[in-house]
Amino acid sequence: MSINKKDVGAILIFVALIVGFILLVNGITNKGSSREMDIVRDAVKNASLTCYAVEGMYPNDLTYLKEHYNLSYNEDKYIVYYEPLASNLMPSIKVAERGVMDL
Repeated sequence: MSINKKDVGAILIFVALIVGFILLVNGITNKGSSREMDIVRDAVKNASLTCYAVEGMYPNDLTYLKEHYNLSYNEDKYIVYYEPLASNLMPSIKVAERGVMDL
């Protein structure tokens, strides 16, 4: 059995399509994860702003937001860094995926 040029070309096209598909799926997955982190960050920010509007101060920690403003997110998947600056200044809020060191 011999392989001719048509077979080699077809195999190369097939491999290129598979590689392209894998790269496309990987790109979509990364965008979805980034969007989820944005949603978590927005939820924390909105809960903080609501607290400020109602109580006249930003809370000292996330626990207060969870207990009084129903803040919830997937704590197994995300780490939220909440750093209050002063009771009248918006805290610094950062979200990271567990296991990923990028912030």
